[in-house]
Amino acid sequence: MQITDIKIRKLFDEGPMKAVVSVTFDSQLAVHDIKVIHARERFFIVMPSRKNPDDTYRDIVHPINAQFRATLEDAVIAAYEEALAAAAEEVPTEEEIAAGEPAAVL
Repeated sequence: MQITDIKIRKLFDEGPMKAVVSVTFDSQLAVHDIKVIHARERFFIVMPSRKNPDDTYRDIVHPINAQFRATLEDAVIAAYEEALAAAAEEVPTEEEIAAGEPAAVL
């Protein structure tokens, strides 16, 4: 199974949740609401889950083995870092604002 697309749906500045992501596999299956979390000085992903009546959570979908989880996590975090860098390029610097220069257009 190949990861064919990763879309960063939303970026967050505050709190441990940094992004919400959708991943497409083999151009045929999409998994939405994968979360990028930053805690304990590292990034990791949390799979989509549903709350049970006893207030616990159960994953709706998840990797079966550690090797695929690591592959998925590495790809999602790399896409998050690329999106973060692209978003930073779109924000005008203080010098650009003072000079009246337009922000970079991608």
